[in-house]
Amino acid sequence: MPDPDPAVPPSDGPVPPPAAAPAQRYVFLLLDRFTLVSFAAAIEPLRLANRLAGRTLYDWRLVGEQGGGQAAACSNGTRIMLDGGLADTARGDTILVCGGLDIARAATRPVLAWLRREARRGTRIGALCTGAWVLAEAGLLDGRRCTIHWENQDGFAEKFPDATLIRTVFVEDGNRLTAAGGTAAIDLMLRQIARDHGQDLAGRVADQMIHTAIRSEEDDQRLAAPARIAARHPRLAQVLARMEAHIEDPVSPARLAAEAGLSPRQLERLFARHLGRSPKRYYMELRLERARHLLVQTEMSMIEIALACGFASTAHFSKCYRAAYGSTPYRQREAESR
Repeated sequence: MPDPDPAVPPSDGPVPPPAAAPAQRYVFLLLDRFTLVSFAAAIEPLRLANRLAGRTLYDWRLVGEQGGGQAAACSNGTRIMLDGGLADTARGDTILVCGGLDIARAATRPVLAWLRREARRGTRIGALCTGAWVLAEAGLLDGRRCTIHWENQDGFAEKFPDATLIRTVFVEDGNRLTAAGGTAAIDLMLRQIARDHGQDLAGRVADQMIHTAIRSEEDDQRLAAPARIAARHPRLAQVLARMEAHIEDPVSPARLAAEAGLSPRQLERLFARHLGRSPKRYYMELRLERARHLLVQTEMSMIEIALACGFASTAHFSKCYRAAYGSTPYRQREAESR
């Protein structure tokens, strides 16, 4: 009788555990002047998941347009060595585009072409901080829900109307992932770890990072003025929300007061007490803040920006802008482009 095949366990013996699944790989595309905190907030949960599991659940590769052996520069001046260039990814890889300052300049032709090619191959692609701008520039967020750092939202919404901007910490829409920046990347990666290996491991990773409040896809990036004030005075919060919704076509203070069931004098007192300014001044600051974002983040003309922010002419817009920021819009744009 032939000896039993040593590779086949006897029927009455212990069955060996199944082989561990291969590690899932993330490919981090480090764009010029990327934000270090967002990159670290994404890669550290993967490292900690490996450590806590006692095996390699995840691995990663750092790539850039410069190619392997070269360094990518962070917005704070730190430089990180790259593992490779814009080569084809392996089946099952996830690309995360790490953005930061001057994101429009970082959306170069080679980067856009690589991302489009990977998207055609079915690769899952995400973005951290301002990286969503590059995905949108490549056409990869058309018809998709996405998010971006709050400071870039106004410019993003104007430039990419085919993308549905959600102002939350992170968004998943099919095989597109976007995180707003900063520590939002932690929450996005904890979601991936929980889905891949269970909520218990994700919770232990969060504990290691002293991340005591894991945020969901529904959590806002920042506490807006209406939310901060709503508990103390809901009518004032109603007026603030109305102002933020009507930047392009400002509503008069008298009408705002009437809609909230207040007299103009009562509205003046509420603004003075809670915000230290008049309703007219607060509204102007909102409009000028939006204008500043559009000025430095888009190529919109001055008249387009003026009209988008409720100004009837570029002359009036320029006068108000200079009074608030000490510089004309033209000079501001020129300084930002250097």
